[in-house]
Amino acid sequence: MTEQIISKEEKKSPSSPKDVFLHILMIGTLYVSTFMFSSLWFDYVNFLFPDKLNYFYRNILDGILAGTSTLIVVFPVFLLTAWLLEKEIKTEPEKRELRIRKWLVYLTLFVAAIAIIIELARLVYEFQSGTLTMNFFLKVFIVFIVAAVTFGYYLWDAKREVGSVSALPKIFAFGTGAIVLGSFMLSFFLVGSPATQRAMRFDEQRVSDLQNIQYQVINFWQTKEILPAKLSDMSDNISGFVPPTDPDTRASYEYTVKNPLAFELCATFGAKSIENSAPDRAYAVPEMVTPEGKMAPVENWSHEAGRVCFERTIDPAIYKINKPMPVIIQNPTVLPVK
Repeated sequence: MTEQIISKEEKKSPSSPKDVFLHILMIGTLYVSTFMFSSLWFDYVNFLFPDKLNYFYRNILDGILAGTSTLIVVFPVFLLTAWLLEKEIKTEPEKRELRIRKWLVYLTLFVAAIAIIIELARLVYEFQSGTLTMNFFLKVFIVFIVAAVTFGYYLWDAKREVGSVSALPKIFAFGTGAIVLGSFMLSFFLVGSPATQRAMRFDEQRVSDLQNIQYQVINFWQTKEILPAKLSDMSDNISGFVPPTDPDTRASYEYTVKNPLAFELCATFGAKSIENSAPDRAYAVPEMVTPEGKMAPVENWSHEAGRVCFERTIDPAIYKINKPMPVIIQNPTVLPVK
């Protein structure tokens, strides 16, 4: 009698390594897709409704790029595996009763339910503490919608009868695919094309080069009490410093002495700087302190596309002149007096 029950159960829920692989791959890509979709929209919210106390444009751009690149690869894999499983279930309806399928579906329901409960609790907490902002509300709304849609669909899928035919899986696939595609296209309007991003990466290196040159100019003035006449005057085979050149064109940066304490650095940029790309945003700017413990002026490297010059004036009250250290001779040799 027991053998008959076991054989009946095995016949009812056949399984194979292929089934295990497809189900785990589908659920894994589902989790990654939902997480990266939520993260992507979090960055969109941070861009459109910034938190003035915590706004870092470059981090937002990197988050958007990471979200779109992950979704463009992972989400099609999820749709493909879901389609293959649905196709096999239509051919063999008894595969809907696979244990691994039920376990993974109910695990997904559990995760989605916990996400909804946590976000609702966070919403109530923020409301009571008086710190509820549009930025936070939209993020809670995104998580709630994503979790609710996932929970609703897989709850319906768990209750489907063996052999039932429905157009909802196809509608779900096309609907989520259109939303993900729209989210991907939105990134082009907010952060620009890949060509724009490449230009901004080159510009970041140009700013880094100009900062390095500026430091070397100040160090040269502190040591010799005069500004270098040209960039090549700062070359040093001991420290290894060589004036950098443009990372794209390899052209030399422009350097001009304005007066004994002022100089100008110029470069040709490929795109707007981060600050100019989002002029209405608030930025967290780190304070600069000199080795002497005095506050130094915060450097401004914002720029438009094209040739831009930055004029700098050395403040002797902040940047002290480095006087040469006296040379001490150890164990001097005393010559006999003739």
